[in-house]
Amino acid sequence: MNKVTVTLRNPLDKSDSMKYYIDVNNTPLGNLWFAALQDILRHNLYLEKNFCFLGFPDSQRDLEYICQELNWAKDQINNFFDPLEYHISDVWTTDTLREEMFGINHDVMNKLHNHFEYLQGTVWGLSEFYKRADDTTKFAIRQLNNLCHEAESLMLSQLKKATQPEWIRPSQITTFLNAKRHEFPTDYKTTFDESRYDRKFGEVYLHWTQIGKTLYEVYRDERGVDIDQATCDAITHLRYYSGEFDIEWAQGVYYGGQHPWHTIEMSGFRTWLTRNGFDVHDAQYNYGYHPVGQVDLQKSFGTSDHIKVWPALSKYLDIYSIECDDGSGNVLRSIYPYNWTDSDYYEQQIQKLKPGYDFSSGR
Repeated sequence: MNKVTVTLRNPLDKSDSMKYYIDVNNTPLGNLWFAALQDILRHNLYLEKNFCFLGFPDSQRDLEYICQELNWAKDQINNFFDPLEYHISDVWTTDTLREEMFGINHDVMNKLHNHFEYLQGTVWGLSEFYKRADDTTKFAIRQLNNLCHEAESLMLSQLKKATQPEWIRPSQITTFLNAKRHEFPTDYKTTFDESRYDRKFGEVYLHWTQIGKTLYEVYRDERGVDIDQATCDAITHLRYYSGEFDIEWAQGVYYGGQHPWHTIEMSGFRTWLTRNGFDVHDAQYNYGYHPVGQVDLQKSFGTSDHIKVWPALSKYLDIYSIECDDGSGNVLRSIYPYNWTDSDYYEQQIQKLKPGYDFSSGR
């Protein structure tokens, strides 16, 4: 069985570290993902850390910090573009992002994400705004997306901590700058099945490698309201995979399992799909999550109890290294010594992103 070892570090004390271990699924999709991850490690691609650990309510990256970063991105964008062309007038504070108590203001968050989609464009059609932007402004546009999702995840986890602490939903989004995308094989695309949206504690999934929302995200974000032109434009279906990956660090949810809300949600989603003209038997929509591995919880944490794993993991929300076998008995290992607490963190990232910026601008 192929294996991956991830070393984590305390972002506030870089000498303090721990490891966890991934068993790669011996499936066609698991093997494709593992080969793509090996390629990422061979090329030592830059790991994007500021959009990595989500849904941990006690993260040092609190909502006030995220708002500070969002407003920096907004100011950078507004200062670069002519205000008659594009201007973001929104005010992002802990109060505007939240509704009463710990609720999420979905209208504000959807508008924030729309700014990103409009300014960036899609993987297959970058916007003219993005092409014309300088390097720092391109980075700011990208930050709107990263920080939007980070804020939503943080607010949801804090709401859960206050109301239903057993339902905190932490996760890990492991992405790399300029990771190669591969066409998702038609043979592995999936039709709709309520169990395709099950999530298992410690399970590893293909990362969503393109801009836009899945049908399930639209259904949840719009709270089951039928699709209009605005939401329809934001929908894309899974067309690519890469060596990037997500990990579910929350307790599992299963259709027909002990938590009826998930079963009710899936049944409602199926009805919504049919009502909005999406054929549940058509694999082109590539429904569901796509598992490629499983964290060995006992070896990594000495327990498979999520309540015990969370405190142990929360202290180490910084990936220091990833390693695996190269298939010939040699170890592939990439080290990521930087993190968001570095004073020049943005400058480091912009330099790494520069080749892509030059390409998108036709330089």
